Amino acid sequence: MSPAKGKTPPERRRNRPLREVLDDLLSHAREVSRRARDMTPQEMEYAQQRLEWLADEVWRVATGGEEPPA
Repeated sequence: MSPAKGKTPPERRRNRPLREVLDDLLSHAREVSRRARDMTPQEMEYAQQRLEWLADEVWRVATGGEEPPA
């Protein structure tokens, strides 16, 4: 659905850095989901660390640089 003339676009289209890190997070989660059965324990550990790092990045970008809650 496109915005009416003269109105600002939805937030998801204005906050490009957030959209990019969310896309990275979703892509990685989908890849892990597809490959989980075939991954070695080391690959799974790395994949989980990357998921956590990407989630932290999403939080940082969405909150303007605040650290995620511990």
